[in-house]
Amino acid sequence: MVLEYLNIFFQETYKILFLLIPVLVTVAMIVWLDRRVWAFVQKRRGPNVVGPFGLFQSLADALKYIFKEIIIPASSNKVIFILAPIVTMTLALISWAVIPFGENYVISNINVGILYLFAVSSLGVYGIIMGGWASNSKYPFLGAIRSAAQMVSYEVSIGVIIINVLLCAGSLNLNDIVMAQKKIWFVIPLFPMFVIFFISALAETNRPPFDLPEAEAELVAGYQTEYSGMMYAMFWLGEYANILLMCAMGSILFLGGWLPLIDIYPFSIIPTPIWLIFKILFLFILFALVKAIVPRYRYDQLMKLGWKVFLPLSLIWVVFTASYLFYFDLLPVY
Repeated sequence: MVLEYLNIFFQETYKILFLLIPVLVTVAMIVWLDRRVWAFVQKRRGPNVVGPFGLFQSLADALKYIFKEIIIPASSNKVIFILAPIVTMTLALISWAVIPFGENYVISNINVGILYLFAVSSLGVYGIIMGGWASNSKYPFLGAIRSAAQMVSYEVSIGVIIINVLLCAGSLNLNDIVMAQKKIWFVIPLFPMFVIFFISALAETNRPPFDLPEAEAELVAGYQTEYSGMMYAMFWLGEYANILLMCAMGSILFLGGWLPLIDIYPFSIIPTPIWLIFKILFLFILFALVKAIVPRYRYDQLMKLGWKVFLPLSLIWVVFTASYLFYFDLLPVY
């Protein structure tokens, strides 16, 4: 019995490491791609000195964070100050447990996978609030309050958008949502919702033009101001892991997940995880392009867009989707 439990433990540990190690490596290298896209759009040189094509830039950044001194402010709440980046990074990584890279390539194929993702991503705001409050400094605290309001506002829109997908798929299981797109990807009938989801994901992950919680011109670096060394790097890892997670969610909900672009040779022989990775990279490049092109919003414009534009539009589209599926008898039956 003990050997059986140990065997299960090692199998699950192997699966977790098999997913988390590539995610962490990808998060480190995706910064290079982010910088290269900005450089291409704005005609800058970009990271081009450290290694071939600047590929060692992320490694150099990682080494800098590892060897940099961790400074904890004397007046801070030290326990919460230390826990904040750990919470942020942990929540960003455990979300990947339900992301399917193929029909059988998933750590936990639970029936309420989309609810799990929504719940864990909602908890991410706690790490930011903890970091801003525990610093005992007004600028990090203001950044944390901004982030809390921003993330809550746009999570509402994302939740309503997901309802449209669930109406079409008839399941909360991420595998079922992907398989429901065999005939047509949901991005085609739900294109307005895909656009709103993409913009809401930018706000949810504090990406430009919605990076108000860490606006360097106003709040220095927002909730991260008092952090240094590996504690700052953990916030940074959590942020980019969340960005990749949002790209993965967009790929699964709207772009057919691991399904090939066309189910004919030679596309059909490409491994399913490769298709999902390509789609995640495509969405990430769009994230980077937005940062390079779109100027920053004011905070009142940000909140107005979320509550007065996106929320009403997504609610109206839910009614429209449900009515259309009901009238034409297209509601999924299981």
